[in-house]
Amino acid sequence: MIFVVELKKQISCSLQLRNKSDNYVAFKVKTTNPKKYCVRPNTGVVLPGLTCDVIVTMQAQKEMPLDMQCKDKFLLQSVITSPGATAKDITPEMFNKEAGHEVEECKLRVVYVAPPGPPSPVREESEEGSSPRASVSDNGNFSTSEQSAVSRSYVQRPQPEDNSPEAKALISKLTEEKNSAVQQNKQLQKELELLRHHSSRSRGGIPFIYTILVALVGIILGYLMKRT
Repeated sequence: MIFVVELKKQISCSLQLRNKSDNYVAFKVKTTNPKKYCVRPNTGVVLPGLTCDVIVTMQAQKEMPLDMQCKDKFLLQSVITSPGATAKDITPEMFNKEAGHEVEECKLRVVYVAPPGPPSPVREESEEGSSPRASVSDNGNFSTSEQSAVSRSYVQRPQPEDNSPEAKALISKLTEEKNSAVQQNKQLQKELELLRHHSSRSRGGIPFIYTILVALVGIILGYLMKRT
């Protein structure tokens, strides 16, 4: 008989008796610790082919049993009785072997079981195909492994492409402006080479202008490059 032990609670265990014979069978349930267990019913008659449920209730325990060990036992006695007999017809003499009655006995040992504990927490796994979840350490910073995982998730994401007509027109316009600026830059360089050749004998007025023009061309190209 198995009892799931819980402190300060009465624990019940069901014992089903089945009569497979063609006779009326009387039974009686005894225990080595009657103050600790309550058996209902402790006596009765089982008709042929029928069953009878016996409920054994253990009184509430104030302390957990040491090492969950128990020496308590139950004794189930059964004997054939006359047809039509009821529980009122059962007497202690019926289960007396010395009186010549054929009494069958079955010994049942009590087993204590600890109540089931709470389920262990299960680590939540990220779904397949989703980006890894990065946690924050105690100092508020990502760890090295977390940084690499987050970096990979962003690197692997394809950049969205805008194929709308407005975007294509803007890209075409910027490309034309860039090409025009490149051509103007080449033209200015040729003109500057001519000016430098013709004014090589001057005192330095032309080189200053040359420097200014080169700076302006660089600013224009840089602006156009950013727009593209």
